[in-house]
Amino acid sequence: MLALLANSAVDYEVRSAMMVTDVQDQAIAARMALIVGADRFDRLFRAVRFDEVDGDILYVYAQDEDAAAKMEDEFALHISIVAAKVLEREINGVLVLPRQLMKSER
Repeated sequence: MLALLANSAVDYEVRSAMMVTDVQDQAIAARMALIVGADRFDRLFRAVRFDEVDGDILYVYAQDEDAAAKMEDEFALHISIVAAKVLEREINGVLVLPRQLMKSER
């Protein structure tokens, strides 16, 4: 029983943080484009980066503060559902920040 608990703790730590790959980023963006439509996607999701998952929170970087606020207010639930499918893990929160706050450019 103790070994099982130890393995579960290790599995949780390994799955707690991850960087989103370029392919996963593009897959999430493509699915979001289908949901929001081409015109709105081009305006709002231009230069979006689905970057990192820490625990069950997805960090997203938008082109600026206005786009970040609109994306989080209007599409956080949609993004979490799409990202959960693409990343094959639970996403319970989406934090959208302006791109200027991104740690590193990829």
